[in-house]
Amino acid sequence: MSDVDAVMLLSGGLDSNVAAKLMVDMGVKILAVHFTGPFCQCNRGNKGCVTFARQLSDELGIKFETMPLGEDYIDIVRNPKHGTGSGANPCLDCRILMFKAAAKRMREVGARFLITGEVLGQRPMSQMPKKLAIIEKESGLDGLILRPLSAKHLPETVPEREGWVDRSKLLGIQGRRRREQMDLAEALEIGDYPCPSGGCLLTDKNFARLVNDAIAHDELEMKIIARLKTGRHFRLSDKVRLILGRDKKENDRLELLAGSDIILEPRSDVGPAGVLVGDGAHEFLELAMSILGAYADGEGSIRVKARADGLDDEREVKRLTREETRKYSI
Repeated sequence: MSDVDAVMLLSGGLDSNVAAKLMVDMGVKILAVHFTGPFCQCNRGNKGCVTFARQLSDELGIKFETMPLGEDYIDIVRNPKHGTGSGANPCLDCRILMFKAAAKRMREVGARFLITGEVLGQRPMSQMPKKLAIIEKESGLDGLILRPLSAKHLPETVPEREGWVDRSKLLGIQGRRRREQMDLAEALEIGDYPCPSGGCLLTDKNFARLVNDAIAHDELEMKIIARLKTGRHFRLSDKVRLILGRDKKENDRLELLAGSDIILEPRSDVGPAGVLVGDGAHEFLELAMSILGAYADGEGSIRVKARADGLDDEREVKRLTREETRKYSI
């Protein structure tokens, strides 16, 4: 017999933390699985959601594992079967991907069902009744996903019907407000969780524009995502983009991520560092320097240094105006 009754998708956020505590208090033996991905922005201070998920698992005495979302995740961002929300967020496809991975882990450890902190009606892309049914069907988990926070508004699941959990102790929360969960967290002495309403960068329309541009130019892959999250972006050709830092922290980060790409630095004025990325980038060196000049102090021309493996070039160029850079801005 397995020492795990259920695998739980534990984000470390408010809903999943409350659901985990309810299940543990009912005597359910849980393996908590936390998915890590490049678009999560659930942070408070210097702690991300994985920190909160691990912390709660330790407090509850449950097993904890992380599972990275890799190239399969990038594939669904590129081509989501079920479409996206208002940004580039393929929420339904993302949930299906996670549930499939969790189902595989459930079979490996001999668990009988899955638990999630989802709340009916809270997220229109993935937590409406029809969407929940699609997730169950496509992940091969019909009747095996227990949502303890909203169970009384949902059909009875196999673990309830078989008596593995007591349905009378499950809850009937629904809708987008979080007040009830926050009160429960206080009552259950769960005092530490990140952003109560979640945080996926793909829902941000400005960031989604960068992602969609990368998809359109066949650039979206794991190694470019850190760059997409940094600086101002300019499209100079189908294959070349310029990224400018907004402050010293971003300047330093861009240099760290540059690899073999061209690094640009102002020499005559204070201004941002930049990275010129893509095949044929050398052909756009002067244009990139002129765009950089638009965001540097001073007037008139500007001296900019370009450096990379095999390149050490310094030029004085005419800076563009901010207005002139807009046609290149992504």
